[in-house]
Amino acid sequence: MSAATVDLREALQRHFGYPSFRGPQEEIIRTLLSNKNVVVIMPTGAGKSLCYQLPALLMPGTALVISPLIALMKNQVDQMQAYDIPAVFLNSSLSKREYEEVKRQCLRGEAKILYVAPETLVSESFSDILHQLKVSFVAVDEAHCISEWGHDFRPEYRRIRHALRDLPPMPIIALTATATPRVQRDIMENLEVLDAVVFRTSFNRSNLYYQVVPKRSQQAVLREIVQYIRSRSGQSGIVYCHSRRRVEEVAKTLQSNGIKALPYHAGMDSAQRNRNQDAFLNEEVQVIVATIAFGMGIDKPDVRFIIHYDVPKSIENYYQETGRAGRDGLPADCILYYDYGDILKLDRFLKDKPASEREAIVFLLQEMAHFCESGQCRRKFLLQYFGESYETDKCGNMCDNCRYPRQSIEGKPIALAILQSFAELGKFPYIPVLDHLVGLAPEINGKVLSTHRALREHSIDEAKSFLTQLLVEGFIERDPNDYTVLQLTEKGKNYLHHPTSLALYPPFDRTPRSEEEEVIEELLLHDEVLLEKLKDLRRTIAQQYNVPPYVIFQEPTLIEMATQYPLTLEELERIPGVGPVKTRKFGESFVKLIREYVEENDIQRPIELIMPTLQKRQSDWVEIIQSIDQRTPLQTIARRLDLTMEELLDKLENIVLNAGVRLRLDYALDAMIDPDRVEEAFDYFYEAEDDDLEKAMRALRGEYTYEELRLIRLHFHLTVMA
Repeated sequence: MSAATVDLREALQRHFGYPSFRGPQEEIIRTLLSNKNVVVIMPTGAGKSLCYQLPALLMPGTALVISPLIALMKNQVDQMQAYDIPAVFLNSSLSKREYEEVKRQCLRGEAKILYVAPETLVSESFSDILHQLKVSFVAVDEAHCISEWGHDFRPEYRRIRHALRDLPPMPIIALTATATPRVQRDIMENLEVLDAVVFRTSFNRSNLYYQVVPKRSQQAVLREIVQYIRSRSGQSGIVYCHSRRRVEEVAKTLQSNGIKALPYHAGMDSAQRNRNQDAFLNEEVQVIVATIAFGMGIDKPDVRFIIHYDVPKSIENYYQETGRAGRDGLPADCILYYDYGDILKLDRFLKDKPASEREAIVFLLQEMAHFCESGQCRRKFLLQYFGESYETDKCGNMCDNCRYPRQSIEGKPIALAILQSFAELGKFPYIPVLDHLVGLAPEINGKVLSTHRALREHSIDEAKSFLTQLLVEGFIERDPNDYTVLQLTEKGKNYLHHPTSLALYPPFDRTPRSEEEEVIEELLLHDEVLLEKLKDLRRTIAQQYNVPPYVIFQEPTLIEMATQYPLTLEELERIPGVGPVKTRKFGESFVKLIREYVEENDIQRPIELIMPTLQKRQSDWVEIIQSIDQRTPLQTIARRLDLTMEELLDKLENIVLNAGVRLRLDYALDAMIDPDRVEEAFDYFYEAEDDDLEKAMRALRGEYTYEELRLIRLHFHLTVMA
């Protein structure tokens, strides 16, 4: 069938009921019908799926669609079957009988679209089927999975071309919602479609409001999320978390607070995942709480909010996940809770990965940190990241930085120093340049630049932030072959000859904060006057016990008291960081102060956040406590419970600092850390204003690992309060 003779609009109306195409859909389909290879880079919700679904119906044979997730395949096939379109999938969710039936349908030519996972495609068992099929064309969905520089990298995707090598020639269409120029090139090279016609539409989603909120304590974040969702009654939303455990905790908390929510993660059996997904799609529940696996290919147009409880691992992840909101074109909120500590935590998980893979992931993490910390328009940052120019300075107040502008500084001297460095060096990696500018490196490339130490008054983090802002503004650009290498643009060269006033923004404060100007109106703020009274009481009690004030209660705990106004010992004990031991020791004094303050000022207390008790956590706690009583090595405990050391320390801190359980950890310290080093760290914590780990790392000259300091800090709390 000739592409020129096909009445595509009639076919679109007949099969899908739409009167017209969106954007470049028609041109993409005609190109594919002309047997040409195609690469499609369009944002989530722009209608990529139709670009291979309609051609599959118009071409003889079966279209082979390679898709990364079982849930995505099921959703797509359900939609096709609703239109009476013969679409099927082959994957591990099928029984042997179902698998054989789908196989027979395909070999009889009854299926127009066959969805398979890349693992299925490259398997020996599927090879026989593949070579008997009459394949009309191959569609590679979520094609960014091919690239190591893309998010969600899947090694099996790099074997697709090899699996197709013995088949008769047919066109390939690769589709993705997120591809930087580097990822695009990887896709074309790996699939061997360098001759492909590329369709790249704007990444701008003008109806999405982007907001980054400083992440405080777990309970504070959960309270804010509950309040936000309650204010959006009847509106669908997704809450993304990194871990399965966090997904379960957040889902149970929402349920306990009267919100219809369900979890979704890979640890659930596929039947339950499908039931939860369908419940969300059918609006039986308001919220799905999920790991990043949820949502790929899920066509729910009226998602009104996306909340990231944890920072995403890359800009691509963030863009794709937020892209699931507002696909109907109506306004939607994208709220991200950010703490630089989450970036550091993700970075530490990479220590066992190969150097090349680690380098790529670290770069993506740092780009995510720059996005969160930038004072510039977030939309402009996102579009620039994907290689798209965004000319206006404001996005119509559709991001927090434009709606609530941060204070800028005069950036002309900073910009001149950075740009002049690249003028002298040419194309060069940016990290050595910044080290040279702040004075950490005396030479660069065997010479001293005229700009050496020009930014000596700034930290390396500040210098990185300023460089990122110049990158976003187009004064410098990345080398598409290596994103760590930068060079001047024509705009940058012109600025060096004709410099003008330039606004730059100080980076986001990476130190833990107890006080932060919040930009979500619904957030519940703590009572400043009460907080100061609580600090005074804490100071008095600390003097009586001759310990640092933070040993009595840490500041986040006092903030929770100044937010929740606990009036009984039972209510106080539920505040994170209190627990039964500290309630018995200090509780009456704090409750008495709060009760008198509430009565004197006629305070209306907020609705209490209900925190559910999780059975899994309780059973973990029992085993951890019993194992420590038996002096079991911490590494052994972690292996038994299938935990990382980071996760085990999280649980130990909850057991000791929140629940107030007394543990004997001296044996663990003796086995892991030299006593003299323990004593030095003890002395630091005793004299310090607080027990912040980043401050401790700097003060102790980085001579301790993060895990060592966490363990020593925990032992310190146990010892001084014994």
